[in-house]
Amino acid sequence: MHLHSAAAAAGYRLLNYATVASTNAEALGLARRGERGPLWITAQQQTAGRGRRGNAWSSPSGNLYATLLLHDPAPAEHAPELSFVTALALHDAVGECAPALRHALTLKWPNDLLLGGAKVAGILIESERVDEKLTVAIGIGVNCEHHPADTPYPATNLALADANISAETLFAALSGTMVERLTQWHRGSGFAAVRADWVARAAGFGVDMRVRLPDRELLGRGEMLDDQGRLLLRLADGSVQAIAAGEVFPLAAAVSREPPTGRHT
Repeated sequence: MHLHSAAAAAGYRLLNYATVASTNAEALGLARRGERGPLWITAQQQTAGRGRRGNAWSSPSGNLYATLLLHDPAPAEHAPELSFVTALALHDAVGECAPALRHALTLKWPNDLLLGGAKVAGILIESERVDEKLTVAIGIGVNCEHHPADTPYPATNLALADANISAETLFAALSGTMVERLTQWHRGSGFAAVRADWVARAAGFGVDMRVRLPDRELLGRGEMLDDQGRLLLRLADGSVQAIAAGEVFPLAAAVSREPPTGRHT
């Protein structure tokens, strides 16, 4: 693994492991011991990778597993916006490495990258208070060569779309696009521009969906994001509910499991 020149010039550093339990857990453990970043942690394989809500994240060798550790990246109320920043950086990086796939890449609220309507990458953001400041671990998993089967939402990988992008190549691009998108965001002051760019690449607006919350499920039509990045869901009674976090599944069985092919040259 190596950093993009823009990331190195901006003071980012890199720790690469052959195997680690979880890149997020490793990042937060380092933060507790005094690391302040900005620091990328990557691994060829994870033995205890995890996704949102504590779900296990399959971590075979060949995919990208990376975490960016940031200390005091923004006031705490802006920290959730980092999922949109990161999703855009992922979209940028995959599009840069495989231009033929740009038309098939979309973003799914709140933190997934889709390829041909199937999940190809996910983001897990975790935070802790360290020295009275917020420390954030931005975990990123990209299915470069493998993807799990029988998932609640269809999954795919880049190789299936003839995009033979190594984890190393994709990480180098991502470390550069993250610098650009974090600069655009500017500790939250630029979120309006981030939100607009995210919406322009989004899937799922204007369709009926099921939103899974910790204590219940809601059915409605996804209408838009509000200015805080919350999903605006119009319910059957006509009311609109703003949802800060949840898992989204389209009701229409229109999600393709096979991405379009388009070999990257």
